[in-house]
Amino acid sequence: MFDYDAYIEVQRSWRRIIVAGDRRGMLTAVRIDVIDHSVVAAQLTEMRAAVTERPRFRDLLHRISRTLVYEAARAIPLESITIETPMGSATGVELVQQPVLVPILRSGLGMLDAALEALPHAETGFLGLKRDEATLRPEVYMNTIPPLDGRSAFLLDPMLATGGSANYAATQALERGSGEVTLVVLLAAPEGIDAVRDAGVVDRVVTASIDSHLNDIGFIVPGLGDAGDRQYGVD
Repeated sequence: MFDYDAYIEVQRSWRRIIVAGDRRGMLTAVRIDVIDHSVVAAQLTEMRAAVTERPRFRDLLHRISRTLVYEAARAIPLESITIETPMGSATGVELVQQPVLVPILRSGLGMLDAALEALPHAETGFLGLKRDEATLRPEVYMNTIPPLDGRSAFLLDPMLATGGSANYAATQALERGSGEVTLVVLLAAPEGIDAVRDAGVVDRVVTASIDSHLNDIGFIVPGLGDAGDRQYGVD
């Protein structure tokens, strides 16, 4: 039987962990933020269930992704502006610079609409990766990440499993001149966290859960299966 209390304790123990890494020869850190929210936990539980049908799976992915992107965007700089309300002048804020969104295809595509709802003026680049099931390494079939010129990058992918795709995507963002690189994922495996830490190319991971482990074919346990197949129904 699933022990919910134990699950919550594990998630809280991971919250805002700082782990050392080495990025471009400089000491850096990876910040791990686990969303501790009862609604997100319930939505994720429904996503995990094998009986959840494809339309509902996509809907839940959208809902959780929007929450994760809001959390990832918490640190975006603001500047003060003056607006006119129906009752007179008021001082408010606007985002100084929205990050570039990079969904990792194909499963990350299901997170993009939610991210654009949260950050409607964000530019988008696409990175198409297919995992080699023998080596578990990513194979690239599309890369349209634009020049970033110091802008931050949000990498969107439902799963952080072995870390190969995440590290490749982050490296591509850095080569295009990114500032801070944030990985936004529904689930992460400890092995994936270790891989990201060791590579030192990701600044922050925002996730809804740190799961138990990877199985012998590189899938997250308990996980939710293949996120791409569960969205689109094709191999």
